[in-house]
Amino acid sequence: MSTRFKPKFNIKKGDSVVVIAGDDKDLKKPRKVLEIILDKGRVLVEGVNIVTRHTKPTSQNTKGGIIKKEAPIAISNVMLWDAKKGEATKVKRNRENGKLVRISKKSGEVIK
Repeated sequence: MSTRFKPKFNIKKGDSVVVIAGDDKDLKKPRKVLEIILDKGRVLVEGVNIVTRHTKPTSQNTKGGIIKKEAPIAISNVMLWDAKKGEATKVKRNRENGKLVRISKKSGEVIK
């Protein structure tokens, strides 16, 4: 990503999203965003892009072994979930009382 301008994404931590591209594509199953990686333009989504990590035994994890965990996917591969309509939606931003709020384009409701 370019370092000149800070990227602005319509997805935040804790939002419900659907995966619209890739191996875990499912347009009807909303999932929770765990983390946003701004500088790389990637997002960590619950239960998506599961990878296996081989870990050595340490003082915290005395067994070691194989651990399955989520890996980040590109933010362009997810779309915000509109709970009222029950489908994915685009987002527009409006100013209300001097603050920017996200509004669902399908239902017109403010996204909390």
